[in-house]
Amino acid sequence: MTLSLVSLLSRDVTALWLLLKASTDEIMHQDIVPLCAADIQDQLKKRFAYLSGGRGQDGSPVITFPDYPAFSEIPDKEFQSVMTYLTSIPSLQDAGVGFILVIDRRRDKWTSVKASVLRIAASFPANLQLVLVLRPTGFFQRTLSDIAFKFNRDDFKMKVPVIMLGSVPELHGHIDRSQLTEDLGGTLDYCHTRWLCHRTAIESFALMVKRTAQALQAFGTELAETELPNDAPSTRAVLCAHTEKRDRAKEDMRLALEEGRGVLESVSAPLAQDPERSVNQDQLDNQSTVQRLLAQLSETEAAFDEFWAKHQQKLEQCLQLRHFEQGFREVTATLDVVSQKVAAFTDVGNSLAHVQHLLRDLAGFEEKSRAAVDRARALCLDGERLIEDKHYAVDSILPKCEELRQLCDAFAAEVGRRRGRLGRSLELHGLLEASMRWSDEGIYLLASQPVDKCQSQDGAEAALQEIERFLETGAESKIQELPQILQDYESILNQDLTEHVRKVFQKQASTEEMFRRRQASLRKLAAKQTRPVQPVAPRPEALTKSPCPSPGIRRGSENPSSEGSALRRGPYRRAKSEMSGRQGRSSSAGDEEESLAVLRRHVMNELLDTERAYVEELLCVLEGYAAEMDNPLMTHLISTDLHNKKDVLFGNMEEIYHFHNRIFLRELETYADCPELVGRCFLERMEDFQIYEKYCQNKPRSESLWRQCSDCPFFQECQRKLDHKLSLDSYLLKPVQRITKYQLLLKEMLKYSRSCEGAEGLQEALSSILGILKAVNDSMHLIAITGYDGNLGDLGRLLMQGSFSVWTDHKRGHTKVKELARFKPMQRHLFLHEKAVLFCKRREESGEGYEKAPSYSYKQSLNMTAVGITENVKGDAKKFEIWYNSREEVYIVQAPTPEIKAAWVGEIRKVLTSQLQACRDASQHRALEQSQSLPLPAAPGSSPSRGTARNIKKLEERKTDPLSPDGYVSAAPPPPKAPEKGRGWNKTSHSPEAPGDDADWSSAEEPVNSSDAEEDGGDPPKKLVPGRRTVVVGHVEAGPGVLAVRSGDVVELVREGQEGLWFARDPGSGKEGWVPASSLSPHLGKSSSAQCLSSSESSPGSAVLSHSSSCSESGQAPFTELQG
Repeated sequence: MTLSLVSLLSRDVTALWLLLKASTDEIMHQDIVPLCAADIQDQLKKRFAYLSGGRGQDGSPVITFPDYPAFSEIPDKEFQSVMTYLTSIPSLQDAGVGFILVIDRRRDKWTSVKASVLRIAASFPANLQLVLVLRPTGFFQRTLSDIAFKFNRDDFKMKVPVIMLGSVPELHGHIDRSQLTEDLGGTLDYCHTRWLCHRTAIESFALMVKRTAQALQAFGTELAETELPNDAPSTRAVLCAHTEKRDRAKEDMRLALEEGRGVLESVSAPLAQDPERSVNQDQLDNQSTVQRLLAQLSETEAAFDEFWAKHQQKLEQCLQLRHFEQGFREVTATLDVVSQKVAAFTDVGNSLAHVQHLLRDLAGFEEKSRAAVDRARALCLDGERLIEDKHYAVDSILPKCEELRQLCDAFAAEVGRRRGRLGRSLELHGLLEASMRWSDEGIYLLASQPVDKCQSQDGAEAALQEIERFLETGAESKIQELPQILQDYESILNQDLTEHVRKVFQKQASTEEMFRRRQASLRKLAAKQTRPVQPVAPRPEALTKSPCPSPGIRRGSENPSSEGSALRRGPYRRAKSEMSGRQGRSSSAGDEEESLAVLRRHVMNELLDTERAYVEELLCVLEGYAAEMDNPLMTHLISTDLHNKKDVLFGNMEEIYHFHNRIFLRELETYADCPELVGRCFLERMEDFQIYEKYCQNKPRSESLWRQCSDCPFFQECQRKLDHKLSLDSYLLKPVQRITKYQLLLKEMLKYSRSCEGAEGLQEALSSILGILKAVNDSMHLIAITGYDGNLGDLGRLLMQGSFSVWTDHKRGHTKVKELARFKPMQRHLFLHEKAVLFCKRREESGEGYEKAPSYSYKQSLNMTAVGITENVKGDAKKFEIWYNSREEVYIVQAPTPEIKAAWVGEIRKVLTSQLQACRDASQHRALEQSQSLPLPAAPGSSPSRGTARNIKKLEERKTDPLSPDGYVSAAPPPPKAPEKGRGWNKTSHSPEAPGDDADWSSAEEPVNSSDAEEDGGDPPKKLVPGRRTVVVGHVEAGPGVLAVRSGDVVELVREGQEGLWFARDPGSGKEGWVPASSLSPHLGKSSSAQCLSSSESSPGSAVLSHSSSCSESGQAPFTELQG
């Protein structure tokens, strides 16, 4: 703040301060009695001397020394104090005339009189005019005093005369009776007690007035020297502190005035009671003193009030200025931010829906910015009011008000300009949308016209009329002139939009060209049917068969070229007919492709429109509900159950919104012109879709919290502000509904894109989305497991889950338990992971909605490294065995359907096969290292090079092992080698615990993991012979001459071919083809033998388990809607 801004007010305050200081100085510079009556009250009460108020003839104050026997005993200090006090009471003018002392010693002795006179004369502190002594009245004492006074006159030589009076009448000759008290024969009304009380009160009031004046002066000095703070809080603090001190000063003045009025009333009481009563001079002096002090105090108060009013005005204006400056800084900062944001609204949109969305965004932004603009305008009005009130800082306020008006006007103009650009963009995109819609409808019309019906005259004319009607009604939807459009909308066109306009115009032109070609074709067809029929010459063979040729015939026969011409015309007409048929078919294929393209665009438009609506709905929920939970103005509406629960209620919806708004929607829009390739967009962002798994896992908690707090006024108020017809829970379900919608749209797109370039990508994207849905579905079951002490994250990927009936048949169990187990199954929910299979017990479902999901109590787990399976159990096609630790523990599992059993057996086989392959790879790696480090002795009759070649050949054969992780077999693999005993694939003997003829199969690396039959030893593997065999490989793809088979299929071998191939027949379908011998079981397929797989590299034991997500074919899923 510069001095020029406050100079005027400072001058006013300074002048008032000088007036106040002068008033207080007048009070403080008044002569205050050095001694107060209160200080020597005890001495004054002795009444050995008093000031009655009487005056001499020349106005000299009279001090009376009454008869006081103990006068000589009064200490000198007390005597001196009383004399000093009494002589200080009269005014300076009266005291300057001199005092008259009246010494009454009528009852005393001469010796005492002499001592008293000498003592008074020696100690009197003021001027003396006359000393009157009433000598003793006794004869002896009077005579003695006369004689003594004459002889001792020199002792009484003083500056003033001393007159010895013998009687009171003589005294009256010197002093009028009206100026003497009654004890001296006068009529003066005097009461020593009253006089003492009045003196005490007057002096106390005078002292209070002086202290009040000192306090006011000190406070005024503080106010005058106070510098104006530079911020509003400090100014407010100074104003509050000064106001508090001012209130205290005003209270002190009020008390002083009340006390002064009380003293004046007490001093004036005698006169008030009797107006005719005479009043002595001292009483008049007392009244005038009190009145003078009251007047001075009132004047000081008035001066202080005026000074305070100016000072308070200065502080209040300073506070107003500080508030205005602070508001100006805040408003300008806010306006700068919103101006930068509105400047960022440069996008003109890439579609009609996008432009509408941008307009809504701009309107919403303008609505949110309105508060800042309104505040700026209100602040400007406040500044104008300050200027009208003659604020001292007008020079500082006026430029700020002008700046605020300019900022508000500039913001409004920029918003209007952006709205105008978007309005023009909306017009342009409306034209483009209309043109594209016309083109799509036109292409759809052309594609929907049946080609066969157009071959007739009526059909051609009808199709032609339909086209003409369409062209007439849709003329206003087309872009008339491209250069004119580019010129009219040049202000909003950028490179992408210009390219889009050109593409739309090109599409429109192409559609018009298609219509022209179709019209031309239809006109030809219609005109062709109306031409007259031309006579056709008979066929040449008719000439040879006619017995009586006509003259015309003969003329024809005479012309040798006529026959040749007829012969040539026949093949030409047939070729032309065939060409016309091919053209019709190609036209039909082209129309069909156009129809499919239209349908693909329809699906793509639906995908884009629903995606934009989905993003907008998410934003609406986040801004209208989630953000409002942090709004202090809405806190009172939020129930205590909702405090700090925003993450529970909304989950990771904000993360989903940012993914779709910033990434996925923009990438989808790039495929608008090539919808058949949209599968690539899904595949590139498939990992990002994992965020839905987190949202769905949190959905039960969100659903529970919503049911508890759905009646909260906060939700009702937010719904009212958003004007939503549906409550929040409907919008919280949007992400779940959206993730299931994608697979439906991809199926539709794939249906219309079978022959397109992106069909494979669409199929892969569909499979991936379905995998996401299955992972989400299975994860909902996985999080419901309770009682598992380990970390489910260590179990590996979750492959499958489902409910089964389970019997236990343990080798070491009690006989009765085993028998009971065969008749009473347990209901268990199995979770198959990569490293373990978990057995859980399903609990009853309770609650509503998502809380109705079941829970699973953990019972036990089996490490997959020690697990084996028996695929078929005799007597029930839905049963299979899972055994553990070489059949020490056997679990007979019954699936709900044979299909579910086959899926589980196949998945378990894949796990065991992958583990076996890992073991084989490790052993091969070790063997290869040993062979490279330690040379092996050559066999007799063979050279080292041949041995090495055989080793290399064995390694290559192992690489084509039918149990590869991929589960595929080459078209002609070599025949399988017989594995070593106890390792690889071994045929086992019949086990008493295996049903019927079942032959168990194991991939155990250690004998301890084999079945009971393996422990007893087994026969060497049999060589394949013609007959029925079972396929043991997961899948063999079909090829030229190759029979397609799957694991578990039974084929009939016919004959053996070369390179390990067998010619086989599928008994079910009758198909024939070559099958690799390595993919077949050496056991007979008709024996209903079961395959038993196990994979282990070490002794059995519990393993660290791992987590993943998978799909289940059975069991009730909590997210049934995710299956589409």
